Order: sequence, then structure tokens, then C-alpha cells
Amino acid sequence: MLDPFDVRLLKLVQANSRRTAHELAEEVGLSPSACLRRLNRLREVGVIESEIAVVSPSAVGHPLMMVVEVSLERERPDIMSDFKKAMRTTPEVMQCYYVTGEVDFILIVAVKSMIDYERFTSDFLFNNKNIRRFNTLVVMDRVKVGLTIPIE
Repeated sequence: MLDPFDVRLLKLVQANSRRTAHELAEEVGLSPSACLRRLNRLREVGVIESEIAVVSPSAVGHPLMMVVEVSLERERPDIMSDFKKAMRTTPEVMQCYYVTGEVDFILIVAVKSMIDYERFTSDFLFNNKNIRRFNTLVVMDRVKVGLTIPIE
């Protein structure tokens, strides 16, 4: 159960996880050590899953981003598991969601060039007999990027 102090801490670290304990303490109204204890507890129980840096794809040579809708041929557990495992270990796949609706998965893919995307589709989509079809949407502008969850 999250109390109001936890909620304030989570909002602050979602916006900037590099804040010092002293900065957090001033904003939350607790001591720096109490803030650190709470953050450690939130990590231990899995409320905070990971702390990452958001890197500009263009700055590191991956300016093309695609949203890819993937439909599998069959929805057998072993096929689903194999596809999920492959996506977890594929560097081009930034995010992969198993979804309801007309498609089975939504992928967010970052690549250096269209040639690299063609190689990705060949390696992971066209050559996979369990994929019925896929549809690619090319990202023209990253309007909003983040993983911030609204917390009340």
C-alpha cells in the first residue's frame, strides 16, 4: 500500500531519478535517510522495476523508429513464449507488448536505416513461419516519450 509520502517520492523519481536524497527530502517533507529507506523498499517490493536513462535514438545513430503490428498464425503457448523470448533478446526492439484486438503484438523498433529494418523484418518476421502478417508504421515525430505512470 502506498502512502502519500510514497506517492510524492514516486512522482519525483519518475520525473528525474537523479535527484539527491536531500532534494527529495525537501520536496517530500521527510529526512534524506527516510526517503532512501522508502525508495529501497519500493525497489525491493517491485513498485520501482528499473531506473533507466532515456537516450535520444538519433544521437546514437538509430534515427528511424517503427511501430510494428504483428499477428501470429496460431496462439499456442509455445509459439507465444518463443516470440516473446526472441523479442526480449533483440536489440532493435525497444518495447514489445502482447495486446488484445486484431493483432497479437505491438513492437517499438529503432534502427539505423531502412536497410537495417529490412534485415530485421527478414530475420524476425518473414523467416518466422508462426507469423501470419505484420504491418509497419514509420514514426515521423517523437511527440512524447516516457514511461511515467500517473499516480494519485
